[in-house]
Amino acid sequence: YLEVDTAGANFTNPNKLTVSIASDLNLTFTVGTLNSYLSNTLLLKTGISHNLEFRIKSVLKNNSAALFSNVLQMTATPFMPPPKVAPPTEGTLWLVGNAAAGGWNNPLLSPYDVTQKFTQDPNVNTLYTLTIDFIGGGGYKLVQKMGVWGSQYHALDGTVLSGGAFEMKDSDPQFPGPADAGTYKVTVDFQLGKYYVEKL
Repeated sequence: YLEVDTAGANFTNPNKLTVSIASDLNLTFTVGTLNSYLSNTLLLKTGISHNLEFRIKSVLKNNSAALFSNVLQMTATPFMPPPKVAPPTEGTLWLVGNAAAGGWNNPLLSPYDVTQKFTQDPNVNTLYTLTIDFIGGGGYKLVQKMGVWGSQYHALDGTVLSGGAFEMKDSDPQFPGPADAGTYKVTVDFQLGKYYVEKL
């Protein structure tokens, strides 16, 4: 196995990178693949130089004791990879569905065209948040243009209430609304292609 961790962590970081090499004696990464590992697995901040350590961990078939190579030190500066899901082209996003008071109207009627509109993070243009009162049950979709379903976002698994993966496609399943009525914060991260629902 190839192991990669930040310098000084001594390969104890829970986010360290471990790549299986099996019986091969070499391994090649594209720049994009290595950058994705550094950004998404090691969770390193982009645009900043990081000191890294690389080593090989070997385990023999009939022996559970691991053997380790010498440690090589390198420096890398991860760059922001393309978003996993294309963000709204005009920077706008609304929640539409019977999990909220505005119902399935698209376009949303007043005042829901304002109260169910997400706020784009001024520092991270792929991150959107909305604080909303869910009514309990039902479901919802995310639309980036009022009156248009063709460029909507939907959950990949319509059973996970607290969050998961999503994609842009005019398709089901819908995002499931929380069973309990209350105020929730919905966060949509286009960079990672994930959404999160948190009860406030």
